[in-house]
Amino acid sequence: MFVGKEDFLLEFYAEVAELFGKPLKFCSTYEIYEALVRLISGKAAIISTETRQRNVKNNEKEVFYFSMEFLIGRLLKNYLLNLDIEDIVRDAMTELGHNMEALYQCERDPGLGNGGLGRLAACFLDSMTFLSVPGMGMGIRYRFGLFKQRLVDGWQTEEPDAWLDNGYPWETPKSDAAVTVKFGGVVDKNYTDGKMSFVYRDYDVVNALPYDVPVVGYGGRTVNTLRLWRALPLHEVFDLNAFNRGEYSAAVKHRNDIEAISTVLYPDDSTPAGKELRLKQEYFFVAAGVGSILKSFKARYGADKLGALPDRVCIHINDTHPALCAPELMRLLLDEEHLEWDEAWSITTRTIAYTNHTVMPEALERWPIDLFRQLLPRIYMIVEEIDRRFRESADRSKPNWHDAMKATAILWDGQVHMANLSVISCFSVNGVSDIHTEILKNETLRDFYALMPQKFSNKTNGVSHRRFLHESNPGLSALISESIGRRWLENAAELSKLAAFKDDAAFLSRLGQVKRENKARLSDFIRRNTAIAVDPDSVFDIQVKRIHAYKRQLLFAFKIMNTYNALKENPKLDVKPHTFIAAGKAAQSYVFAKETIKFICAIADVVNSDPDVCDKMKVVFIENFNVSTAQLIYPAADISEQISTAGKEASGTGNMKFMMNGAVTLGTADGANIELRDSVGDDNIFIFGLKADEVLSYYKNGGYLSYDLVQEDSRLKLLTSQLRNGFYNGYEFNHISDALLRNNDEYFVFKDFDPYVKAWEELVKACGDAPRWAGISLMNIAGAGRFSSDRAITEYANGIWHTRCDIC
Repeated sequence: MFVGKEDFLLEFYAEVAELFGKPLKFCSTYEIYEALVRLISGKAAIISTETRQRNVKNNEKEVFYFSMEFLIGRLLKNYLLNLDIEDIVRDAMTELGHNMEALYQCERDPGLGNGGLGRLAACFLDSMTFLSVPGMGMGIRYRFGLFKQRLVDGWQTEEPDAWLDNGYPWETPKSDAAVTVKFGGVVDKNYTDGKMSFVYRDYDVVNALPYDVPVVGYGGRTVNTLRLWRALPLHEVFDLNAFNRGEYSAAVKHRNDIEAISTVLYPDDSTPAGKELRLKQEYFFVAAGVGSILKSFKARYGADKLGALPDRVCIHINDTHPALCAPELMRLLLDEEHLEWDEAWSITTRTIAYTNHTVMPEALERWPIDLFRQLLPRIYMIVEEIDRRFRESADRSKPNWHDAMKATAILWDGQVHMANLSVISCFSVNGVSDIHTEILKNETLRDFYALMPQKFSNKTNGVSHRRFLHESNPGLSALISESIGRRWLENAAELSKLAAFKDDAAFLSRLGQVKRENKARLSDFIRRNTAIAVDPDSVFDIQVKRIHAYKRQLLFAFKIMNTYNALKENPKLDVKPHTFIAAGKAAQSYVFAKETIKFICAIADVVNSDPDVCDKMKVVFIENFNVSTAQLIYPAADISEQISTAGKEASGTGNMKFMMNGAVTLGTADGANIELRDSVGDDNIFIFGLKADEVLSYYKNGGYLSYDLVQEDSRLKLLTSQLRNGFYNGYEFNHISDALLRNNDEYFVFKDFDPYVKAWEELVKACGDAPRWAGISLMNIAGAGRFSSDRAITEYANGIWHTRCDIC
């Protein structure tokens, strides 16, 4: 890469001259950053070419990972660490008078995702590359991402996330790989010599232009690609007459309508136009990606070798957003390659694999048939035929066959059921934690499991320990490497060796110092961004994730208020000082979630302004949670709040990131929390509340009345009365109150309140015992190796993709 600092500087000066045509001393900080990125990108391109040549030479099977989100975060520091040149570059920049941290801050978080789904996809790309799995990510190049969250009087407001304003120096447009995508129109059936064919006409055409972003693997041996598709007009249409009439918007309407497809992640779908745009997005990147895969395959192997596609290619769909991969591949094989149905179906169902990310039937994706048929007429015909053939294969001699058909049909009740399409069209269905997979088998997809159990498996999620420990927590990374060597960076299982230091007072003391430094760093960030002064010596109790009722930010909020109420009643109460921190975005049209954010902010206003308690507790809501902010938060946490209603969270990945940074989990027996407990032992995690089967029993059999619980618990009675009596500066939280009382507390906040508070009190007691707490924290780090995305990808490569994997 670079022999040393002088070698780097020589190439860097040349890069600056080529990019800007002026001496380095006249370059801005951003220009220095851009030149550095371009230089590293150029090196990555060389490794990428070598990677492709190696894969072709070895005839490796390729994996194409389709995801609506790729929350990749900032790349510069990560890639410098992966290439093992961060020290060289830092020394060189210091010599040039530039601060490396200032250069890192020039990079904006790409607006390519929102939460766990997108960050999981990014971690998977990282591990695929490190493990030399031949692969490519397929997504959308959103111009404005989801949105930039701002808090105005405690309310979430949404602003455009203009992350591309200064360009994105990591990306390279590939105009030679553009694909045309068709919407609307009419499909005519033709019969020639007794054979049916289809002619698609009068459609709207969109040009899908790919932008490639390098994915640099740790060690610098492999560089894969994240391909992001941008929607553009195929031919420029400009209505000059409209422009001359002063109708300027109408003159460019055609371009604007097309570019809208790749403008925003998850546009508000509460209107018909929003629903149509979302469906357009899903088909757009699927059609572009699948079309490019088939084109590349034919160029490499020949059009007469399409039967070998499943042996050379795996298309993996991350949840149901890319479910149209199956009918689109069928369309290409039937209409453009002229294969018969049975052969095309065999190829398709041996090529596509599906990861499910939700157990909640109401959250499984569906589209109105009328919209689907109008927007994607040929795709609808194929889906209809898939559904017809599947129904015809049903065994109608079995009892309740009609109920099973209803549960497994793709087309039912005027809707296209995308999860059912995914299961029927793939060769593999996997869940993302042990409990999630069992719920899929026994509840959500039980009728499919009864028909095709061989398709189902579990692949528990994992996260990149190099991103969320090594990069995010340099102090802890250095301590680990000094104590057990650096092999843990390539094999996270090595972290288990840290357990030997559980009784080492000197090691535990240094571990505590690292945590204190990380808390001071986050405290400074909070002060600069919220003007709230928090004590880094207080307990940092943190819940950060997408705001949703089942994730139960309300339970966290009620615990905070219960603590406040207790302190107001007894100011001398012995409470260890706490800083309660929350963060996360609510979907734009999700009224309840937005009111939850307002509620937490209202609690912060009450608590932080009360001189009676401000030395015992502070409350902070950090706005615009993203990867960069997360990398400050995880290393600073003492308590990791993972308190979703049991049986609702598929896995969670924040729980893993907190854990590997030494935070202690306070959580329900849900998602991967169960496997965290298995990894660290009951003494090093605090689990409370209803179990998944108990929750399910209440849903099926009833027997739960939230009103009765409130009447029986004076704490809940006070908390619920404060929601509506004007306690929070006159504001009444009607949506929250109605959800809990009128709608009978669907997610059992009140039922789990008392066991939650008791578990928290036990945890705080442990926290007060410094040696014990340090040991618990250490055992969480030592047990985190199991939750590396390297382990997850090795399992995918072995169990699903059947492709090369260096650690397989």
